Amino acid sequence: MNIFRRRGRGNAERMTGTPVDEAKALYDAGRYAEAEAAALAAARSRPRDDQYGAMALNIAALAAGAQGHSAEAVATYDEALVVFSRIFGAGHWLTLKLRSDRAQQLTALGRHTECEAECTTVAATAARGAGPEMARLAAAARNGLVFALNAQGRHQEAETVAREALASHTVRDRMSLVLRLGLARALNGQARHEEALGEARGAEELYRALPEAERHPDQGAVELASANALFGLQRTDEARQLATAAQELCVSSFGPEHRRSVEARELLERMDGAGS
Repeated sequence: MNIFRRRGRGNAERMTGTPVDEAKALYDAGRYAEAEAAALAAARSRPRDDQYGAMALNIAALAAGAQGHSAEAVATYDEALVVFSRIFGAGHWLTLKLRSDRAQQLTALGRHTECEAECTTVAATAARGAGPEMARLAAAARNGLVFALNAQGRHQEAETVAREALASHTVRDRMSLVLRLGLARALNGQARHEEALGEARGAEELYRALPEAERHPDQGAVELASANALFGLQRTDEARQLATAAQELCVSSFGPEHRRSVEARELLERMDGAGS
């Protein structure tokens, strides 16, 4: 969802060449620590309630989350949410998107019920709205809900939400990719590993079809979903190969604290325990 497009008279111009645009370019390149530092510097240099500063805080929060620094990301989202609400209004899709992004960091902190409640609210609000931004936001919030439900072991509910979201979001884009990965996680949680493997392979096709610039946030996710399914099918050698690849990709891309890096490491530990 592009939050940096031109928004019309009376709002900030496109941010090309500004410190905010530079921070976004660093984020898009996967240089998350640099992006966070540049975005925070840009935010602190702007007047209070300035749209550039608000966007910079959003980038800083995204970049912190991408490094697995979820508590730091939530704190920055909290700061940004106050500014977004004043500038855009509580019901604006940009403010709602910020809430959805923040909620998904809550579940990375183990605050799954809070994430569930917030994503449910945002998804319902977006579903009542109009326009492509609201439709995409509804799908994004449902994706967060799927993750929160899976994290609570409520895999059948997660499957239902994921399938409903995929039925509503028919574009073959990154949103479809993450929803299919959520569905694979729900199926693995129900020990329906063959179906999960099929979803993971479908997600891999979507991933490979994405532009290179859009792939970085999902590094290692397909490998991890496939590894979980293969391990459930007792195809341990294949599962170990993919889990190792996932861990290497995630650690190099996001750092060892990112939830996906941790999940890959824990999967490898379970494989070691099963083989002993």
